[in-house]
Amino acid sequence: MKKKILTLLFMTVLICLFAAGCKKNVGTPEDNAVQEEEEEVEEEDIEEGTKFGYSCIDTDNPYYSVMQKSIEIEIKDDGYTLLVKNPGADAKLQNQQILEMIEEGVKAVFLCPVDREAIKPALEALAEADIPVINIDTQVKDTNLVKTFIGSDNKNAGYQCGDNLVKKLPKGGKVLIVENSMMNSFIERITGFEKAIANSGFEVVDRIDFGMGENLEESIQKMLADKKKIDAVMCGDDQIALKVVDLLEAAGVKDVLVYGVDGSPKAKEKLLEKDSLLEGTGAQSPINIGKKAVKTLYDIMEGNDYEEEYLEDTFLINKENAQMYGTNGWQ
Repeated sequence: MKKKILTLLFMTVLICLFAAGCKKNVGTPEDNAVQEEEEEVEEEDIEEGTKFGYSCIDTDNPYYSVMQKSIEIEIKDDGYTLLVKNPGADAKLQNQQILEMIEEGVKAVFLCPVDREAIKPALEALAEADIPVINIDTQVKDTNLVKTFIGSDNKNAGYQCGDNLVKKLPKGGKVLIVENSMMNSFIERITGFEKAIANSGFEVVDRIDFGMGENLEESIQKMLADKKKIDAVMCGDDQIALKVVDLLEAAGVKDVLVYGVDGSPKAKEKLLEKDSLLEGTGAQSPINIGKKAVKTLYDIMEGNDYEEEYLEDTFLINKENAQMYGTNGWQ
């Protein structure tokens, strides 16, 4: 009898152990830390060592370094890496570096050209290698060699500055423009600005084109020496605008309104300084552009529909609202 009872107990234990061994995983992922089949599927989605390239005008420019970081954050969780090369505003070097990227096996390139026309050899090499190009911020001339363009509404950014100037000086005035005719984004900003001030009593009395080799400091000093009357200065970006402000303020100028484009933290800080000559900046968001660029690349890779051109909204930040947008980062 005892032997039968022991036998029954032993069989019961075996049945329980067998049932436990066959039990399906339940609960949260934390409850089931080991899920070999799911992990194997995830590993197949991403090729080991896959990387994208990033080439902009100059990563020493905070705008482009912030855009770079935005892209890196977006792709990191998906297992991709970003190969960054800095041409330092050298068009020839940018072409060379992109050829190096191709050799290093990038699967796609986020590109902002130093020179919208001179970048063509690199674009042709990328097309030959079947590597998609996400054109960001400054549009290339040969748009047929890129998949998409993602940038800011630059014409509106310039227009916002001009519109503000018209409100500040309703009787009009004399304007200096600081531009770069080699960069499409700058061209669009100045075009938007000039559209806003047209037929409002303003006269463009001088232009400084640093894209054509004109020296900003020398040109400003000559203008001051000639005692040219200037009521406002429109600059292609915040970096240039801040340099103009420094030069004018150092010369004791007090009655000129200076505008830039970017909405950079340093520009917002300057806007909040008492008696600063900087009056406004057409704000853009390198963070949002970076995010949109990654999303668009993923749509291309997955064969989904995507926008061949996308323009991020731009708006004016001036002395009245700069505090609202904060000075410790980009909007």
